[in-house]
Amino acid sequence: MSKETILSGTDLIKRYGSLEVVRNVSLSIGAGEFVCLVGKSGCGKTTLLSILSGLEKPTSGQVMLDGKNITEATEDELALFRRDNVGFIFQSFNLIPTLSAWENVALPLFPVKMAGDERRRRASELLEKMELGHRLEHLPAALSGGEKQRVAIARALINKPKVLFADEPTGNLDSATGDAIMEILKNLHTEEGVAILMVTHEVELSKAADRIIRMHDGEVIA
Repeated sequence: MSKETILSGTDLIKRYGSLEVVRNVSLSIGAGEFVCLVGKSGCGKTTLLSILSGLEKPTSGQVMLDGKNITEATEDELALFRRDNVGFIFQSFNLIPTLSAWENVALPLFPVKMAGDERRRRASELLEKMELGHRLEHLPAALSGGEKQRVAIARALINKPKVLFADEPTGNLDSATGDAIMEILKNLHTEEGVAILMVTHEVELSKAADRIIRMHDGEVIA
Protein backbone atom coordinates (compact mmCIF):
# COMPACT_ATOMS: atom_id res chain seq x y z
CA MET A 1 0.00 0.00 0.00
CA SER A 2 1.44 3.41 -0.94
CA LYS A 3 2.16 5.88 1.83
CA GLU A 4 0.30 9.16 2.05
CA THR A 5 2.41 12.00 0.61
CA ILE A 6 3.80 14.25 3.35
CA LEU A 7 6.10 16.39 1.16
CA SER A 8 6.07 17.26 -2.52
CA GLY A 9 7.81 19.69 -4.82
CA THR A 10 6.43 20.53 -8.27
CA ASP A 11 8.38 22.14 -11.15
CA LEU A 12 10.91 23.67 -8.77
CA ILE A 13 13.43 26.14 -10.19
CA LYS A 14 15.99 28.17 -8.24
CA ARG A 15 18.13 30.84 -9.86
CA TYR A 16 20.84 33.05 -8.40
CA GLY A 17 21.22 35.74 -11.07
CA SER A 18 21.82 33.87 -14.32
CA LEU A 19 22.89 30.67 -12.53
CA GLU A 20 20.17 28.00 -12.37
CA VAL A 21 21.02 25.63 -9.50
CA VAL A 22 17.72 23.71 -9.36
CA ARG A 23 16.09 22.88 -12.69
CA ASN A 24 12.47 21.77 -13.04
CA VAL A 25 12.55 19.32 -10.14
CA SER A 26 9.40 17.45 -9.13
CA LEU A 27 9.40 14.82 -6.38
CA SER A 28 7.30 13.51 -3.51
CA ILE A 29 7.98 11.77 -0.19
CA GLY A 30 5.56 9.56 1.71
CA ALA A 31 4.78 9.84 5.41
CA GLY A 32 7.37 7.81 7.34
CA GLU A 33 9.60 7.30 4.28
CA PHE A 34 13.42 7.56 4.43
CA VAL A 35 14.69 9.18 1.22
CA CYS A 36 18.29 10.02 0.31
CA LEU A 37 19.19 12.82 -2.07
CA VAL A 38 22.59 11.97 -3.55
CA GLY A 39 24.97 13.65 -5.96
CA LYS A 40 28.36 15.32 -6.23
CA SER A 41 29.16 18.56 -4.41
CA GLY A 42 27.64 21.54 -6.22
CA CYS A 43 24.86 19.56 -7.92
CA GLY A 44 22.13 21.54 -6.13
CA LYS A 45 21.01 19.00 -3.52
CA THR A 46 21.47 21.27 -0.47
CA THR A 47 19.63 24.10 -2.26
CA LEU A 48 16.79 21.69 -3.07
CA LEU A 49 16.69 20.57 0.59
CA SER A 50 16.49 24.23 1.68
CA ILE A 51 13.58 24.85 -0.70
CA LEU A 52 11.68 21.72 0.35
CA SER A 53 12.09 22.57 4.05
CA GLY A 54 11.00 26.20 3.65
CA LEU A 55 14.40 27.72 4.47
CA GLU A 56 14.55 29.18 0.94
CA LYS A 57 11.91 30.22 -1.57
CA PRO A 58 12.09 28.77 -5.09
CA THR A 59 12.27 31.13 -8.06
CA SER A 60 9.24 29.24 -9.35
CA GLY A 61 7.35 26.07 -8.52
CA GLN A 62 5.43 24.87 -5.48
CA VAL A 63 6.20 22.98 -2.27
CA MET A 64 3.44 21.23 -0.31
CA LEU A 65 4.36 20.09 3.22
CA ASP A 66 1.72 18.24 5.24
CA GLY A 67 -1.06 19.74 3.10
CA LYS A 68 0.19 23.34 3.29
CA ASN A 69 1.54 25.28 0.31
CA ILE A 70 4.64 26.70 2.01
CA THR A 71 5.75 28.64 -1.08
CA GLU A 72 2.80 31.01 -0.53
CA ALA A 73 3.43 31.48 3.22
CA THR A 74 4.83 34.68 4.73
CA GLU A 75 8.16 34.55 6.59
CA ASP A 76 6.34 34.66 9.97
CA GLU A 77 3.93 31.88 8.94
CA LEU A 78 6.87 29.82 7.67
CA ALA A 79 8.84 30.22 10.90
CA LEU A 80 5.89 28.96 12.96
CA PHE A 81 5.18 26.14 10.51
CA ARG A 82 8.79 24.96 10.52
CA ARG A 83 8.92 25.05 14.32
CA ASP A 84 5.83 22.83 14.60
CA ASN A 85 6.37 20.42 11.70
CA VAL A 86 10.02 20.21 10.68
CA GLY A 87 13.32 19.15 12.25
CA PHE A 88 16.80 20.04 10.91
CA ILE A 89 20.15 18.28 11.30
CA PHE A 90 23.18 20.10 9.85
CA GLN A 91 26.71 18.94 9.05
CA SER A 92 28.14 21.67 11.29
CA PHE A 93 25.83 20.86 14.27
CA ASN A 94 24.82 24.56 14.74
CA LEU A 95 24.84 24.32 18.54
CA ILE A 96 24.97 27.51 20.64
CA PRO A 97 28.35 27.40 22.44
CA THR A 98 27.16 29.17 25.62
CA LEU A 99 24.23 26.79 26.22
CA SER A 100 24.45 23.36 27.84
CA ALA A 101 23.45 20.20 25.95
CA TRP A 102 19.93 20.16 27.41
CA GLU A 103 19.45 23.90 26.79
CA ASN A 104 20.46 23.47 23.13
CA VAL A 105 17.92 20.66 22.78
CA ALA A 106 15.18 22.68 24.50
CA LEU A 107 15.83 25.81 22.42
CA PRO A 108 12.92 25.29 19.96
CA LEU A 109 10.55 25.07 22.97
CA PHE A 110 11.33 28.56 24.29
CA PRO A 111 8.77 30.37 22.07
CA VAL A 112 6.14 27.87 23.32
CA LYS A 113 4.24 28.55 26.54
CA MET A 114 5.68 25.83 28.77
CA ALA A 115 7.02 25.54 32.32
CA GLY A 116 10.82 25.55 32.56
CA ASP A 117 10.97 22.17 34.30
CA GLU A 118 8.82 20.63 31.54
CA ARG A 119 11.26 21.93 28.92
CA ARG A 120 14.13 20.38 30.83
CA ARG A 121 12.26 17.09 31.29
CA ARG A 122 11.53 16.74 27.56
CA ALA A 123 15.07 17.68 26.56
CA SER A 124 16.58 15.32 29.15
CA GLU A 125 14.35 12.47 27.98
CA LEU A 126 15.57 12.84 24.39
CA LEU A 127 19.21 13.07 25.47
CA GLU A 128 18.75 9.86 27.50
CA LYS A 129 17.51 8.20 24.28
CA MET A 130 20.67 9.44 22.57
CA GLU A 131 22.74 7.91 25.43
CA LEU A 132 23.77 11.39 26.62
CA GLY A 133 21.99 11.45 29.96
CA HIS A 134 25.38 11.97 31.66
CA ARG A 135 26.17 15.03 29.50
CA LEU A 136 23.10 17.22 30.14
CA GLU A 137 25.04 20.13 31.65
CA HIS A 138 28.06 19.99 29.34
CA LEU A 139 28.73 22.85 26.92
CA PRO A 140 29.32 21.94 23.24
CA ALA A 141 33.08 22.57 23.61
CA ALA A 142 33.24 19.65 26.07
CA LEU A 143 31.49 17.23 23.69
CA SER A 144 32.95 15.05 20.92
CA GLY A 145 31.76 15.44 17.31
CA GLY A 146 29.46 12.44 17.63
CA GLU A 147 28.00 13.75 20.89
CA LYS A 148 27.38 17.16 19.32
CA GLN A 149 25.52 15.54 16.43
CA ARG A 150 23.39 13.49 18.85
CA VAL A 151 22.52 16.70 20.70
CA ALA A 152 21.59 18.23 17.31
CA ILE A 153 19.38 15.22 16.49
CA ALA A 154 17.64 15.49 19.88
CA ARG A 155 17.03 19.21 19.23
CA ALA A 156 15.57 18.36 15.81
CA LEU A 157 13.13 15.92 17.45
CA ILE A 158 12.00 18.06 20.40
CA ASN A 159 8.83 19.30 18.65
CA LYS A 160 7.96 15.84 17.26
CA PRO A 161 8.41 16.84 13.59
CA LYS A 162 6.60 15.19 10.72
CA VAL A 163 9.67 15.51 8.48
CA LEU A 164 13.35 15.48 9.45
CA PHE A 165 15.76 17.19 7.03
CA ALA A 166 19.39 16.09 7.36
CA ASP A 167 22.14 17.84 5.38
CA GLU A 168 25.31 15.69 5.28
CA PRO A 169 24.74 14.68 8.96
CA THR A 170 27.90 12.55 9.10
CA GLY A 171 30.11 14.89 7.03
CA ASN A 172 32.22 16.11 9.97
CA LEU A 173 32.52 12.74 11.71
CA ASP A 174 34.89 9.77 11.49
CA SER A 175 33.45 6.64 9.88
CA ALA A 176 32.67 4.76 13.13
CA THR A 177 30.85 7.77 14.63
CA GLY A 178 29.09 8.38 11.31
CA ASP A 179 27.86 4.77 11.32
CA ALA A 180 26.47 5.28 14.85
CA ILE A 181 24.61 8.43 13.74
CA MET A 182 23.16 6.56 10.74
CA GLU A 183 21.98 3.82 13.11
CA ILE A 184 20.12 6.45 15.16
CA LEU A 185 18.47 7.84 12.00
CA LYS A 186 17.44 4.35 10.84
CA ASN A 187 15.90 3.64 14.25
CA LEU A 188 13.99 6.94 14.18
CA HIS A 189 12.62 5.98 10.81
CA THR A 190 11.60 2.40 11.71
CA GLU A 191 10.52 2.87 15.34
CA GLU A 192 9.13 6.43 15.40
CA GLY A 193 7.87 6.59 11.80
CA VAL A 194 9.56 9.96 11.12
CA ALA A 195 9.88 10.86 7.43
CA ILE A 196 13.53 11.66 6.66
CA LEU A 197 15.03 13.47 3.68
CA MET A 198 18.81 13.21 3.88
CA VAL A 199 21.38 14.85 1.62
CA THR A 200 24.66 12.98 1.17
CA HIS A 201 27.39 12.56 -1.44
CA GLU A 202 28.32 9.17 0.08
CA VAL A 203 26.58 6.40 -1.84
CA GLU A 204 27.35 3.90 0.95
CA LEU A 205 25.26 5.91 3.46
CA SER A 206 22.32 6.14 1.08
CA LYS A 207 21.82 2.35 1.29
CA ALA A 208 20.00 2.90 4.60
CA ALA A 209 17.17 4.68 2.76
CA ASP A 210 13.91 3.31 1.34
CA ARG A 211 14.56 5.27 -1.84
CA ILE A 212 17.44 7.15 -3.47
CA ILE A 213 16.98 10.27 -5.60
CA ARG A 214 20.02 11.16 -7.71
CA MET A 215 20.85 14.72 -8.75
CA HIS A 216 23.22 16.06 -11.37
CA ASP A 217 23.67 19.73 -12.39
CA GLY A 218 20.47 20.83 -10.66
CA GLU A 219 18.26 18.10 -12.10
CA VAL A 220 16.85 14.85 -10.72
CA ILE A 221 18.24 12.16 -13.04
CA ALA A 222 17.01 8.97 -11.32
